[in-house]
Amino acid sequence: MAERKRRSVRAWAAAAAAITLGAVLLYANLTTPDQPVEHPIAHRYDTRHPQFLHTMAHLLGAPVVPGNRVTTLLNGDQAFPAMLEAIRSAQHSITLEAYIFWPGTVGTMFAEALAERARAGVATHLILDGVGSQKLDEELIERMRQAGVQVVKFRPIHWYTLDRVNHRTHRKLLVVDGRVGFTGGLGIADLYLGHAQDADHWRDGQFRAEGPVVGQLQAAFLDNWIESGEALLHGLDYFPPLDSAGGALAQAIHSSPGDGTENLRLMYHLAIASASRSILIGNPYFVPNTLAVEMLVEARRRGVRVEIIVPGPITDAGLVRRASRAKWGPLLEAGVRIYEYQPTMYHNKVIVVDDYWVSVGSTNFDNRSFRLNDEANLNVFDEAFARAQAAIFAQDRARAREVTLEEWRGRPLTERIEERVAWVLRRQL
Repeated sequence: MAERKRRSVRAWAAAAAAITLGAVLLYANLTTPDQPVEHPIAHRYDTRHPQFLHTMAHLLGAPVVPGNRVTTLLNGDQAFPAMLEAIRSAQHSITLEAYIFWPGTVGTMFAEALAERARAGVATHLILDGVGSQKLDEELIERMRQAGVQVVKFRPIHWYTLDRVNHRTHRKLLVVDGRVGFTGGLGIADLYLGHAQDADHWRDGQFRAEGPVVGQLQAAFLDNWIESGEALLHGLDYFPPLDSAGGALAQAIHSSPGDGTENLRLMYHLAIASASRSILIGNPYFVPNTLAVEMLVEARRRGVRVEIIVPGPITDAGLVRRASRAKWGPLLEAGVRIYEYQPTMYHNKVIVVDDYWVSVGSTNFDNRSFRLNDEANLNVFDEAFARAQAAIFAQDRARAREVTLEEWRGRPLTERIEERVAWVLRRQL
C-alpha cells in the first residue's frame, strides 16, 4: 500500500512538473519584450512633406537613401526567372534568407543554382527558417553543403529551444554581389509558380532593387546570420560601393521581437496617420487591432479613400480570415471599401499611400508580423513607382468581390460565433 502511494505521489509530481513546464514554455512563446503601440498618431503632415521622410528615417532607424531603382515582378512567372538569373550571374557573394523553401521544381532549381555558384567559388550563404522550411529534404540540403553552400537553420526545433519556437524569421531576402537585392512575399515553392491563374497558383509579388538601398537589405540578412551564431560577412564582396541606379528614394526596414519597439506597426500607423488622399492595402493576413481600426476610420473622416484587398474563400488560413472579418464593421460603416480576391490565394503584401509612399516585403498586417516574427520591408518614396503599384492594385481589385456593410451585417450567426472565437486568438495570428 505504501509503495503504491509513493508511486501515485511521484506520478502526480511528474504531471505537475510537466504542466508547469508547458505553461512556462507557452508563456515564453506568447509574450515578447516589445512595448506595444497603444496611442493613435495625430495627422500633422502628409506623406509628401519632408517631415514624413525625416520621421520615417529617424523613427525606424534606417536612412532614406536616393539613387535607387525598384522593379516589380508579378507572381512566380516573373519573379523566379529574375531571381535565378541573378544567382547564376553572381561573381562574389550570394545571401538568401527564406521562411519557405520547399521541395519541388522551384526548390530544386534554386538549390542547384546555389550549388553551382558555390562550386564556382562564389561565397554562398542560405538561411532557412527552422519551422517554415521543415519540408525541405535533408538530402537536398546536404547536396548544397557538399557544393560549398553555407546552410544555416534559423532557430531549429530542439528541446532546449522550445521557449522560442513561436519566434520565426519570416524575411524573404536575396542579395547578389551586394549590388542587386530582392524582397517581397514569395517563398521558394511550387505554389508560387504561374501567374495566379487558378487556385493552385498563388497571387504574389517580388521586387528587384538596385542602388544604395541594397546595402540595407544585406544588413537585414546579416542580422539573422549573426543571430544564428555565424561569423560576420563583410568587405567588398558583400558591401561594395553602390552608385546611383535610378531616381527613387528608398529605405529597408527590418524588425525582430527583441528590438524593443514595434517598428513595423509604427511604420504602418505613421503612414496611415499621414495620408491625405488615399490608402491602398493589399495583405493576405489583415487582422488589425482596435487602434489600427480607429486610425483607418479617422483617415476616412479626413476624406481619405481607403481600400483593402484580402483573400476570399481560397485561403490557407481560414481562422485568420474569420478574425479579420470580426473587425470589419467600423471600417465598412466609415466607408472603407474591402474586397475579397477570388481566383486564388491572395498573398501579396503592399501598402500605397497618396500615390507616393509604398511599402512591400514580408510583413503581414497582423500581430504575428508586428510582434513575433523577424520581418523585412522595402519602403519606396516615389510617385511613378507608387502609381504603378496603384495600377496593379486596381487590376487585383477587378478580380475581387466587394463586401458591403449590408452583407457583413447579415452574415449567419455561425460565422459571427466563429469570428469571435478567432478574434480571441488574434495575438497569435
